[in-house]
Amino acid sequence: MDQGIRIDKWLWAVRVFKTRSLASDACRSGKVRILDQVVKPSREVKAGEVVTISLPPITKTVKVIVPAGSRVAARLVPGLMEDLTPESEYLKLKRPDEPGFEHRERGLGRPTKRERREIEFLKLYLDE
Repeated sequence: MDQGIRIDKWLWAVRVFKTRSLASDACRSGKVRILDQVVKPSREVKAGEVVTISLPPITKTVKVIVPAGSRVAARLVPGLMEDLTPESEYLKLKRPDEPGFEHRERGLGRPTKRERREIEFLKLYLDE
């Protein structure tokens, strides 16, 4: 007989979420899906199921290998789940595409009023 484990407990055990309450909240708010259906925290997950988790700005897709109920060490996580998330999703974490983002060297601090005005002028000039 194939035993299942609660989805919130499994997400916590494989270290997708830091606490079980965060995993439960994500399930309740519709960020966790199995077979394109929003799941409740009490939904049992079984081996072979594909779970989609929305962790803005990315959407993580994992396949359940072993439905473990107790939290495991980070080095043992690959034995419990297979990460099916495309590489393009992880690239979203590395590039600052958000509007209004300007790169500023570390240690320069906040821009002065004069620097801020220059930045705004350049943004207007370059957008035209």
